[in-house]
Amino acid sequence: MSLHNTPTSFGTLARAFHWLTALVILTAIPLGLIANGLSTGPDSIALKTQLFSLHKTLGVAAFFLGVARIVWAVIQPRPAPLHPARRLETAVAETVHWLLYLSLVIVPLSGWVHHAALDGFAPILWPLGQGLPFAPKSEAVAAFAGGAHWLFTKVLAVAILMHVAGAVKHHVIDRDATLRRMMRGVAAPAAASAHRLRLLPLALALGLYGAGAALAVSLTPAAPQADAVASSAAPEAPASAVGAETAGNWRVESGTLGFQVQQMGAPVEGRFANWSAEITYDDTVTSGLAGRVVVLIDIGSLALGSVSEQAKGPEFFDLANHPTARFEADLIAGPSGHVAQGVLALRGIEQPITLPFTLEIAGDKASMTGRVTLDRRDFGIGAGYGDEATVGFAVDVAVTLSAARK
Repeated sequence: MSLHNTPTSFGTLARAFHWLTALVILTAIPLGLIANGLSTGPDSIALKTQLFSLHKTLGVAAFFLGVARIVWAVIQPRPAPLHPARRLETAVAETVHWLLYLSLVIVPLSGWVHHAALDGFAPILWPLGQGLPFAPKSEAVAAFAGGAHWLFTKVLAVAILMHVAGAVKHHVIDRDATLRRMMRGVAAPAAASAHRLRLLPLALALGLYGAGAALAVSLTPAAPQADAVASSAAPEAPASAVGAETAGNWRVESGTLGFQVQQMGAPVEGRFANWSAEITYDDTVTSGLAGRVVVLIDIGSLALGSVSEQAKGPEFFDLANHPTARFEADLIAGPSGHVAQGVLALRGIEQPITLPFTLEIAGDKASMTGRVTLDRRDFGIGAGYGDEATVGFAVDVAVTLSAARK
């Protein structure tokens, strides 16, 4: 049996692509549906994550299969239709084929872009990293890709149903060789005229996907402003934004407050967009107590990839009851470096924290970088997630800021 197609039959490779793709897609779709229906509670989060990881991994495989199948379809002759006189039926069949081909690329690619644009839930199970070179970390990109994925999965489902219905119709009603030549490579009778590439079905399929892309854009919500402070009816006051005027003799001009945690063995990056720091510091002190800092952190400004909302829930940061975290510390200078030694109040629990940091001062400008590792269990975060394989215990916190002397 030849690997290549002939004017009357499909080759071994084309048939292998067909059935392997069908197996991957018809496995990935139920995995996604089942995983999506599971809750994010402690009893089911591990299973939900594993199913989504399998779903995403199969999606990546489907993408590469789809690309390979399109390339093979373009360079190989397509066996002539068995009923060339039925022009409408043939045009519909070819349109459905191109919808399937495009779906095999666009559906998994949109899901992959969504995954790459947001750190977070369910890593892809392969050793080549979780990102894509052309997909920036962006909530706007993730929102568009997520909308496109949702929309085009519906197109894929319709195309699959039409494809299967057509195959059944040919086999049961027409009793022709359509299904047999894809299953067993049976050669059908040659058509009266040579098969030519028909551009209309391809153009129609591309048009449908173009309209779908436009609809996905229209459904994409506007990206939230990075410095917007989440409102809360809770009794604690929210923290102000970075750079807000505070007491002390130094004013923060810019900075980042981020952290990293392991989720199912993959690193997940998070950050707080809104926080303020009241800094009093005497740069003439070379050893001992040199100042004090009070940091307020707006928990509502948390961004943690695709699990931001879950992280703000009662199992984790509990935004509704504790919208603000507070770190008060003495700034201690010494020959081996600086430390901020104080207390972090987070989620209603206070714990002593020592944050080592580097400090560079040039005239009236200062820059600081600090890093510390915390244990989420010390603050009751994710108490129901006792398995570190699901959510890591260690949280690596990193802060950088630039400040100006008042």
